[in-house]
Amino acid sequence: MNETVKLRPDGFRERGGDVTRIEAFVDAAFAFSLTMLVISVGMIPDSIPKLLEAFRGTPAFAACFAQIALFWYEHMTWSRRYGLDDRGSIVLSLVLVFLVMVYIYPLKYMFGSFFGWITGGWLTSGVNVHSMGDLRTMFVIYGVVFGTMSIVLGMLYLQAWRQRDTLNLSLDERVATFQSVATGWVTAGVATVSIIVACMLPDWSPPWMQGAPGMVYALMFLNGPVPAWFGRRMRSRLLAGGSA
Repeated sequence: MNETVKLRPDGFRERGGDVTRIEAFVDAAFAFSLTMLVISVGMIPDSIPKLLEAFRGTPAFAACFAQIALFWYEHMTWSRRYGLDDRGSIVLSLVLVFLVMVYIYPLKYMFGSFFGWITGGWLTSGVNVHSMGDLRTMFVIYGVVFGTMSIVLGMLYLQAWRQRDTLNLSLDERVATFQSVATGWVTAGVATVSIIVACMLPDWSPPWMQGAPGMVYALMFLNGPVPAWFGRRMRSRLLAGGSA
């Protein structure tokens, strides 16, 4: 009797159909992080003017929500694809939970200041950046945490790559896994460039230059062609029978 294999929309066989305890813990931690993000906005408005003022922080909150949800989705996808519950995967997942807790406030500051900057201060979320030193520190902290979380995701995929034979990954699954490892490192590289640009900002920077470290994240488009290039090389190597 042949066991029915459930395929995901991305072409992977679903090996993580059952929710593991670590995956449930990660889900709860991400949900709690979003709750902390909401609570950190302040007390419940007690008047209509205060309510309207609070609504000005909605775009920043939406951006923060989307960013955290993206990391959660990446971990969920990894869990469904591989169903790993070994010690290394557990440790990396716990590190990701720790980092997302740290990530909340740098994320809030980043998007709060961004929307305040592009709207001349009209869209605010209670975030104030008073000096170039504050601005540099904000971008550096955000880049460190964002880059570290990306590295952890890449290492989770590297964990799956190391167990590719045990997991019986197909050729396409192996290539996609290798590309996901590369994606984590490319993302971390972009964050590193942003940190460097932030550290190089002079105190006399004009307003248009002050957002340069954030503009560096436009390089995230490299997560398309660069991992794809590594994937093509790995596919050729696997088809040629090389060790990988």
